[in-house]
Amino acid sequence: VGADADPAGTDSRTPGFQLSQRADFFEVEVGLETTLKRPIINTRDEPHADPEKYRRLHVIIGDANLSEVSTYLKIGSTSLVLAMIEDHAISSDLSVDGAVKALHEVSHDATVRHLITLKDGRSVTAVDLQEMYLEMARRWVEDRVGADADDQTVDVLTRWESVLTRLRKDPMDCRRELDWVAKLALLESYRDRDNLEWDDPKLHLIDLQYSDLRPDKGLYHRLVARGSMDRLLTDDEVARAVSEPPHDTRAYFRGRCLAQYADKVAAASWDSVIFDLPGRDSLQRIPTMEPTRGTRQHVGELLDRCRTAEELFAAITA
Repeated sequence: VGADADPAGTDSRTPGFQLSQRADFFEVEVGLETTLKRPIINTRDEPHADPEKYRRLHVIIGDANLSEVSTYLKIGSTSLVLAMIEDHAISSDLSVDGAVKALHEVSHDATVRHLITLKDGRSVTAVDLQEMYLEMARRWVEDRVGADADDQTVDVLTRWESVLTRLRKDPMDCRRELDWVAKLALLESYRDRDNLEWDDPKLHLIDLQYSDLRPDKGLYHRLVARGSMDRLLTDDEVARAVSEPPHDTRAYFRGRCLAQYADKVAAASWDSVIFDLPGRDSLQRIPTMEPTRGTRQHVGELLDRCRTAEELFAAITA
């Protein structure tokens, strides 16, 4: 219920609005593939870190969002649920019976009232299901840290509850925060004005224009410009993030190396930075297998001190 949207279902034979552009393309519940027989849960095992310590969840089901609040809630709620799974704190089995079929059906229901069946026999809506996870997350945070919960966790829980409450009452109340609701409102206004059917090419054009990343072309950006979408970031913060990595992950080390020693960097990825240094017969690799190292706190002073890639490599390997 926090997806992007598709006005007529690109892969669907059923005309009408869809919450998710990707939902129709999923065929199985669990699997290794990513382009054929797409699974809801992908089991690709590429940790891009120390395999003895870490696993990486390869999420392919989520839609891309432009709304900052949509992205924030999607990542925040997923992070909470994964933390609860790791802590063995999921206290209720909420498995969906026929999850692929349910995914398709929920995607076609802009009222968010479609009933799906859980494996224990209960019938619930997608909003009901999220509220159950929200309640478990609230209890888990309270039991684990109580009043010491960080501000961001509290904010995610508060916004999550607010969005679900308003979705239950009237999805249009979330048009400032959720892409699919904002897009639906635009499409409905054009449908009413021009008496259009859902399969009209004009609606497909509006769908594409909503997601156009060019600030002067994208309809999302026009909504932002007129104050019709809630934001969490400033334009300056977004522009800065294009070239400056976050300070609290290994991306900081990788980004600083690319910025300072670009002519000596042969390759860079999640788990290493590879240098082509003068006087060396082979490429030199600095592993970054630990996601919590390589932060500004960890290597900031080192990078400030080393003016060349040769100095950096010598300092690290000394």
